Amino acid sequence: MCATCGCGAEEVRVSLLADNQPDADEQQHHLDHGHYGHEGHPEHDGALEHDHHHVHGHDRTHTLKLEQAVLAKNDHLADHNRNWLASRGLTAINLMSSPGAGKTTLLERTIIDSGLTLSVIEGDQETTVDAERIRAAGARSVQVNTGAGCHLDAAMVRRALDQLRPETGVVVIENVGNLVCPALFDLGEARKVVIISVTEGDDKPLKYPHMFSAADLIVINKTDLLPYVDFDVERLTRDARRLQPGVEVLPLSARTGDNLDRWFGWLKLLSTG
Repeated sequence: MCATCGCGAEEVRVSLLADNQPDADEQQHHLDHGHYGHEGHPEHDGALEHDHHHVHGHDRTHTLKLEQAVLAKNDHLADHNRNWLASRGLTAINLMSSPGAGKTTLLERTIIDSGLTLSVIEGDQETTVDAERIRAAGARSVQVNTGAGCHLDAAMVRRALDQLRPETGVVVIENVGNLVCPALFDLGEARKVVIISVTEGDDKPLKYPHMFSAADLIVINKTDLLPYVDFDVERLTRDARRLQPGVEVLPLSARTGDNLDRWFGWLKLLSTG
């Protein structure tokens, strides 16, 4: 069990889609036996880098120290991921939202229409549906299934990178749909992107301040539905900037393509910066 948020870690599975790489059988062998083998990362026996501690009673001080230790360990692994990516000229973004906000649809449009090279780590509790969609759109993808887990962590991303083996462009980490826990865990990304759809309501920055205060970019998706829902773009922008002054807010529609050029431009600047 994750000592920070209480979610399970034992069920995590990383799935390599067979036609991503010619040596998929070899990669699956490494996955099955838990071999990592990258810059200072010891080979493991298959268990992820999660602390399994039991906190008894109501010792809040002990719980706080344990949480800090878990996050510090995660941050250490995230730094390794960041250095590994940088040494290969790669940039990663952490894409976060609630379920159904349109993360995967936006990635599909980006892969097909932007001209950028993307490699995608898909995070979900179950199924490989989203990784298969990404592959069908034309990008390399690896699926991370967290079981009972509500977020990705740096150790999971390390395993996924070992399987994905991105060579160029932008690595997109599509996190598990959740506006709470993903904000706490550094994965080694260069930027955090929060997507909110207009069907969710414009009050989310005040309800989920940790997520929106961590954002480097806020994407408002499904703007084609604005005539039919009660959503105030200006209100969300104002509230988000109270938490994160100057944060860029980008309204668009992944379905219709409206304003996607700005999204593509943001990614291109990131990949060349």
